[in-house]
Amino acid sequence: MNELFGLTITQLAGQIRKGALSPVQLMESLLKRVEALEPKLNVWVTLDPDDALEAARQSERELAQSGPLGPLHGIPVGIKDIIYTEGVKTTCCSPIYADFVPDYDATVVARLKKAGAIIMGKTMTTQFASGDPSPTLNAWNTEHTPGGSSSGSAAGTAARMFPAALGTQTGGSVLRPASYNGVVGLKPTFGLISKHGVYPLSWTLDTVGTFTRSVEDAALMLNALVGYDENDLYSADRPSTDYHHAIGAQQSPPRIGVLRQYFQERSDDEVWSHTQDIVKRLSNAGASVEVVEVPTSFDALMEARGTIGSAEAANVHSVNFAARPDDYSPIIRSSIERGIPVTAVGYLEADHIRRQFRLDMANAMKGFDVFLSPSTPTPAPKGLTTTGDSMFQAPWTAAGFPTITLPSGLSTSGLPLGIQLASSHFEERSLITAAHWCEQVLEFSMTPPVLA
Repeated sequence: MNELFGLTITQLAGQIRKGALSPVQLMESLLKRVEALEPKLNVWVTLDPDDALEAARQSERELAQSGPLGPLHGIPVGIKDIIYTEGVKTTCCSPIYADFVPDYDATVVARLKKAGAIIMGKTMTTQFASGDPSPTLNAWNTEHTPGGSSSGSAAGTAARMFPAALGTQTGGSVLRPASYNGVVGLKPTFGLISKHGVYPLSWTLDTVGTFTRSVEDAALMLNALVGYDENDLYSADRPSTDYHHAIGAQQSPPRIGVLRQYFQERSDDEVWSHTQDIVKRLSNAGASVEVVEVPTSFDALMEARGTIGSAEAANVHSVNFAARPDDYSPIIRSSIERGIPVTAVGYLEADHIRRQFRLDMANAMKGFDVFLSPSTPTPAPKGLTTTGDSMFQAPWTAAGFPTITLPSGLSTSGLPLGIQLASSHFEERSLITAAHWCEQVLEFSMTPPVLA
């Protein structure tokens, strides 16, 4: 795909730095793409083409006057519509916030701008980033769900409306839609990226993540987004790391632990057969592969995660839900109602289970670079009344481990399949290094057929 809209961040940024491509040319190409495809996919909540072009012109002026602001100079990014953008509506796809315009940028938006990125617009989410489907459609087959809650960010990245986007994951809301749409989804360690200015669903589960079309692009985005933020109570104060430097740094093939426990019995036959084939390919390419049994209960953690998530959602939404309960969609309403009666004792018991799982899994990961599993139990389900099942991402999210999904092939029905890699807390360098190695072996380069 030679058109500008089909290039990756790495390719685009290199051309912009050399003066071979202007941010205006790039934005015009993307807006033409949007014009052609948006009626089919419903990616956007807020997109003003005139504002987007003016932002690109400003980026071009800055480039001429003082050179690139940072490694993302001139790169348009889609922003999930629960992430605050100064002067631009942030609706959470809820009637309660239909006209809400923040007076400041979320920290992640401010950091993207500092790196030179252009905020292109706001992408569709499920209401309050919960489980009620949004109107967005799957980029590979519009009869299938794009996943959620970061549905617009995933479908828009796959459709080449933008080269990257931000999403959030409370259960599986980055990796699941990324896998369903055949793109790379990265969810870092809890606390590595600030959540200041991100409308919460669950204080101790929410994590900002990214959608890109390559692991290298994911590393570039992560570099721009990480850093301690005193405005976020959960922000981790960690030494700075160049994650992009991890690309190509693999001196030897990675040590991969393959998880059958919990994942095999919940995968359909096609997904599990595909995962076994991928493991063979990685092993034949030189990876050290070992099946791992971990001494911990995924099922107990999932039950505990449900308690924690519902209780925290009830806390977040207590005022609005009391005043306007009928403005809440059924799934998030049900979650809040389950959370209201949770006692302090029940919450603490759930948190204890989460802490034990975290410790058990951290010990099991010793000696491995990554754990590997399928990204999802099935390809994207047919129908638009579901966002799919987050059961394969939710354990890692609950325990705060970093994860990434890579597109690894297609199902017999022509829908994307993916593998999920997880690593230890704050081991994003190892995760990215291993993921890039796997990406080179898998060589997935297909694009959605409806978008040709």
